[in-house]
Formats: sequence, C-alpha cells, structure tokens
Amino acid sequence: MSAKFTVTSTLLASAVAGMLASAVHAAPLTKAEADAAVAAKKEKCYGVALKGQNDCAAGPGTTCQGTSTQDFQGNAWKFVQAGTCSKIEVPGGGHGSLMPVKA
Repeated sequence: MSAKFTVTSTLLASAVAGMLASAVHAAPLTKAEADAAVAAKKEKCYGVALKGQNDCAAGPGTTCQGTSTQDFQGNAWKFVQAGTCSKIEVPGGGHGSLMPVKA
C-alpha cells in the first residue's frame, strides 16, 4: 500500500466516524431521557442555551439536541431546575422563558 492511500483511507475513516458521532449526539431525546428530566424536577427553559448546547427544539433546519445555531436562540430550550427558568438572565437584559420567545 502506498503512503498516499493509507493517509487518504485514514482521513476518510476519521470523517465517517466524526459524522456518526455527530448524528448520535444530535438525536432527539428518548422518552426515558425526557421522563428522567421530569422526575428530577427539571423544566424546559427557552432562550438560555448557548449555540449547539440546547437539549431540543431549535426551529427549522435543525434536528434536535445540540443543533441551535446561535446563543440564546428563542426557540431552543435547555432543561433547568424547576422554578429557576424565569430567573436566568441572558445578555441584553432578557430572561429565560417557559414558552418559545421571539429573538
């Protein structure tokens, strides 16, 4: 085998592995995960997640977990301790919301 073929094969394998890892990370929450969050007294808080760190629901063109396209995206949510969402301050003077917010 030539060195060029080995490097190309290695790069291709690495790219495929990266795509598979991304797909698994971006999968929707399972019912068990959602039930566990509710049992842990968590609530969905919109507009508080950083880019790519939402738990689910990030609007058109996204699949779910980890797919928000901007910090504090109004239609992306993150699980937070119940009762704390509206107390979370975000840049610009806003707060987290229990409902999707227009950015």
